[in-house]
Amino acid sequence: MALLHMSFTSKYLHGTTDVNVILPDPGFRQEPADLYNSGEKFKVLWLLHGTYGDYSDWLRKSNVELYACEKRIAVVMPSALNSNYVDWKTFSMGYEVYSYFFEELMPMVYGWLPVSRKKEDNFIAGLSMGGRGTCVYAFARPELFAAAYSFSAAPVPLKEPDMSNPFAAREMTLIENFGGMDGYRQSALNLWDRAKECVEKGIEMPKMYFACGDRDPIAYASFLAFRTYAKEIGFAAEFHEIAGYSHEWRFWDLCLQDALERFVPEEGKVPLFEKM
Repeated sequence: MALLHMSFTSKYLHGTTDVNVILPDPGFRQEPADLYNSGEKFKVLWLLHGTYGDYSDWLRKSNVELYACEKRIAVVMPSALNSNYVDWKTFSMGYEVYSYFFEELMPMVYGWLPVSRKKEDNFIAGLSMGGRGTCVYAFARPELFAAAYSFSAAPVPLKEPDMSNPFAAREMTLIENFGGMDGYRQSALNLWDRAKECVEKGIEMPKMYFACGDRDPIAYASFLAFRTYAKEIGFAAEFHEIAGYSHEWRFWDLCLQDALERFVPEEGKVPLFEKM
């Protein structure tokens, strides 16, 4: 595989940002010119990091390059600070991650790199905060993605923060960012209500997947709650509860394998979580 690291000034993030991209290469069985001159457009996975992470996390802490090589799929890994993947217009000069993703990053990748724009060739996934971001983007622009997979994250009802929660401070600033609770509930982060709206309006959603370890102290309760809620409202999704795992990279590496096996299936091969 070819690994590209791009550092560039972003209009929407108001500063320099970084993105890593994995691209298939010809390997040893193909003449380089045959690939590079072919005009082939690769399937692409938009892969999001979690809280405290950045564009380098997946490369440093998982085997994403190996799995992408096996599937011959491009992987795009951006940075998003601790933004929850939404626009923070009140941060410094503005840190508009939602707008950056759709209005800058996707056009840049599609315009400069040999990846497919087709819905059936685009997938999105992420861990923890990135799992929430995955849902934000899939729910907001379902026409762009064939499938979405949230690792260790699930929609929750938006309410006043529980100050005993270690992430309460961020949620308080999120509420302030949207101008109060009413604005917060009307934002793209209100995935709980958005899921019901999608069902009621018959919106064609990407294939949705959720996975969580049963020892996860952060995400397991919300995973169970949303699984129950999804069944009640008729929201179509697959849920995979995996015994013995917490909020950890060993689990997210397994999730990545399962996701790629579902996104780019091979005849006769069973996805990893179906065997666990």
